Amino acid sequence: MRNPHRNQDDPHGDQQLVAAGTDLADASAAAILLHGRGATARSIAQTGLEFHREGLALLAPQAAGNTWYPNPFTAPVERNEPGRSSGLDAIQAAIDRANEAGIDTEQVIVLGFSQGACLATEFVARNPTRYGGVVGFSGGLIGETIDTDEYEGDLDGTPGFLGCSDVDPHIPEERVHTTATVLENLNGDIETRIYEGMGHGVNRDELEYVGGMVESLVE
Repeated sequence: MRNPHRNQDDPHGDQQLVAAGTDLADASAAAILLHGRGATARSIAQTGLEFHREGLALLAPQAAGNTWYPNPFTAPVERNEPGRSSGLDAIQAAIDRANEAGIDTEQVIVLGFSQGACLATEFVARNPTRYGGVVGFSGGLIGETIDTDEYEGDLDGTPGFLGCSDVDPHIPEERVHTTATVLENLNGDIETRIYEGMGHGVNRDELEYVGGMVESLVE
C-alpha cells in the first residue's frame, strides 16, 4: 500500500505502507508501527508479529532513506524538519487508512522503536484523543527541551507503555520520564519501565506487556 499524501515538503509521503498481521478488512484493531533509524517498515512489522494477536492489523510506514529525521531527537526541532513533520503526517495517514477500514482511533495503537518511538509519542502528545494505546520502545518526545505545560488536550485514559535502558546511548533516561509526565498530564494511563544495563533494544518483557495491551483491544 502507498501513502497518498505527498508534496515537496513531505519526504516520507510517497513511501510504502507495509501491512502485516490480520488483514485490515477483517481486523477489529490496528497497530501503527514506526521503525528506527536505518531500519525498515518490514523489520518493525516483523517485530509486531511477536505481540500480534488475531484481529490486529499491523500497518508500518516506511521512512525515505530509512531515516525519519537527520539529527538526534534532542536537537532543536527545526533541525529535524521537514522529516519530523512528514513522519507525523505518515502516522496520521496510516490511522486514516485504519479508520477508512472501519477501525476507530480508540482501537489503534501507535507504537515505535528509537526514532519511531520518538515520533509515536510526539504524535500522540500533539494529537490527544482516545487511542487504543501508545508505545515507545527506547524513545521520547522530540526537542532540545520539553516544556511539560506546552501540551494540551485529553488522552481520555489511553493506555501507554514506555520502556528504555538506564544506559541507552541514544535516549537519556530523563527524557523518558519527562515523556511519561506529559502523557500522564494529558490523562494517559502510562506504564514506564527502565531496564538496568539493557542497551538500545527491545526485550521480552516489553513485548509481553504490549501483547497484553493488544489482547485487551481484540478480545
